[in-house]
Amino acid sequence: MERRDLLKMIAAATGLAFVGGEAWAAGPLAKDASGVKSAATKPLFGAGDIMLLDEIAETILPRTNTPGAKDAACGAQMAVMVQDCYDAKQQALFVAGLTALQATCKQRHQRDFLQLTAAERTALLTQLDKDASARNAAIASNDSTNVSNRKGDASLEPHYFTLLKQLSIFVFFTSKVGATEVLRYVAVPGRYDGALPYKKGDKAWAT
Repeated sequence: MERRDLLKMIAAATGLAFVGGEAWAAGPLAKDASGVKSAATKPLFGAGDIMLLDEIAETILPRTNTPGAKDAACGAQMAVMVQDCYDAKQQALFVAGLTALQATCKQRHQRDFLQLTAAERTALLTQLDKDASARNAAIASNDSTNVSNRKGDASLEPHYFTLLKQLSIFVFFTSKVGATEVLRYVAVPGRYDGALPYKKGDKAWAT
C-alpha cells in the first residue's frame, strides 16, 4: 500500500485530511531563524500518556486473529509523531484532547480510561467518533470564502478524536507488524500485474 493510498484511506475513515501530513512528508520540523524548533522541544508525553495512547489505539485497532495496535507499540510512535510532525497548535489540541477524554471518562464512569472495561472503552470511543464525524462534516460544509474569513476560528479545528484515530491508523499500518502481519508484504516486489486474481477477504498489499 503506497503512503498516498493510506492517507486517502485515513481521510475517508475520518472525514478529514490527515492532520500533520505535510510535516510528516517533509520530515521533522525545521528550526526557525533563532535556532528554535517551531514545535515543543521537550517531551510532551510521559510513560503514563504513552500507555493511554496504546490502549486508545488498541480499542480502535484491537487484536483479533491478526495483531492489534499494542502489538505494534503504537502509543510510543504516536507520541513521536505528535512531538516531531505537529505544529504547536496541533500539539496543544492533541494534548487537550487526551485531557478531555479522561474528563469524559470520569464524568460517565467515575474512572479513568485505563480502568474501563473493553466494552466501556469501545462504547466511549464509538460515541466520540460520531461526535468527530459530525464536527468534521460541519467544517467541510463551510465554503472556502467562509473558512478564509474565519481563519483561526476554534470552531474550524478538527475534533481531537480525529487526530487520535488518524494517528492510530497511520502508525499501525506503517509499522512492521501492520505491514507484514496484517497487510501482505513483499520486500522486493516483482513485475507489475494489473490483473492479479483477487478473492473476497484477501489482505491488502503493503508493497
